[in-house]
Amino acid sequence: MHSAEEFGEADSEAGRPGDRSGEVRAAQRGDEAAFRALFRQVQPGLLRYLTVLVGEEAEDVASETWLQVTRDLGTFNGDFDGFRGWVTTIGRNRALDLLRRRRRRPTADLPVEYLLDRRAPEDTESSALATVAAADALALIARLPRDQGEAVLLRVVMDLDAQSAARVLGKRAGAVRTAAHRGLRKLAKILEQQEGDPGGAQRPPGGTFAPEVTPTTSPTLKDAR
Repeated sequence: MHSAEEFGEADSEAGRPGDRSGEVRAAQRGDEAAFRALFRQVQPGLLRYLTVLVGEEAEDVASETWLQVTRDLGTFNGDFDGFRGWVTTIGRNRALDLLRRRRRRPTADLPVEYLLDRRAPEDTESSALATVAAADALALIARLPRDQGEAVLLRVVMDLDAQSAARVLGKRAGAVRTAAHRGLRKLAKILEQQEGDPGGAQRPPGGTFAPEVTPTTSPTLKDAR
């Protein structure tokens, strides 16, 4: 389990455009409008990430996540990037709790409609995702090995930097960068193959790679280049 203090300001890019750290501090003082603004900023990506982990139960897990965030917000120490990583870690831990309860129950089909269109990161491999319809992107990511899929989700969907993603996964930042890079290159190759043989390419079946996820015991991808 990660403490709120682990997601401090040192791991983020200070002064980046659009920084919302002031809203984090205001929410901690009890400003409901600031908390709603943070929720609107973080919830869409969190829901898409949890969708790949737990399928149709993502909304329930997200609700549990925000309940814990509300309860523990006063203990958090960090900026907006740290806040986003902290919320993601809480959500992942909740998802792992659910998966343990499921044990070996069959996974549900991916409700891929949760993946909204968004601009891909500015690098060659990540740009491949920009060519994929929103309805297919999550299914493609779910096709990757678990470590690569989660790394890509944290980088592209949650927009976490390497340090924050490493904390979420309980790995080193370098390992997360490598997994994300390999996953994005694999997605690019899949798309190239589909473009070369459109008649033979089939959409991968919906599903999650979540049963292979293991709990983290230590402290969260945008810098996968």
